[in-house]
Formats: sequence, C-alpha cells, structure tokens
Amino acid sequence: MRVVLLGLLIVVLLLVGFGWLTLSWVYSDGERAGYVQKFSRRGWLCKTWEGEMAMVTIPGTLSEKFLFTVRDPRVAQTINTNIGRRMALHYEQHKWVPSSCFGDTEYFVTRAVPTGP
Repeated sequence: MRVVLLGLLIVVLLLVGFGWLTLSWVYSDGERAGYVQKFSRRGWLCKTWEGEMAMVTIPGTLSEKFLFTVRDPRVAQTINTNIGRRMALHYEQHKWVPSSCFGDTEYFVTRAVPTGP
C-alpha cells in the first residue's frame, strides 16, 4: 500500500511541477496592436478572461485575429474600458499549459496600452 501511495505522490508532484514550469517559463513574448473586438470572462469552473483582437495592417484589407488570455484583473479592466479602441497588447507565450483552467490560449496578455482614438 505504501508503494502505491508513494507512486501516486510522485505522479502528482510531477504533474504539479510540469504545470508550474509551463506557467513560469516563457517561450516567446512580444507586442501586437489592433482593435479588441471580443472580450469576455468564461469557463465552467475556472473563469478566465478570453479575448480576440483584429490586427489590420492596411485599411480595407482582411484582418488577422489574435486570440489571447488575460489573468491579471487590472489588465482585464484596462481592456474592458478601452474595447473598440486601437490598443497595443504585450503578451507572453506559454507552451503546453496542462489545463484550460489557466486559459484557453497559449498567449497571456500582461499589459494593455491604448494607442488611438
């Protein structure tokens, strides 16, 4: 029985360690600019802020969509008050996050700055 419990404990510690590693190690980071067109708090058990930004290079062209997650309530408030305005979002990309409880995307926005009217 002790061997089974020890094995289970080791598996749980490995899973927790892997989760911590994926959330603390940044694969890439950068900035994207555009218009946040959708932003909502969603999830069944774990509520996260999920958004969609339209990035337009030249007026009249098709926009590219940038899907992102926000974990900081202050950043979420900044985005909510400036939705529909041009914004620059600083993001960190975290690969292989083990659960959607941390967010639906691998792009986590850490800072939002309005850049236009």
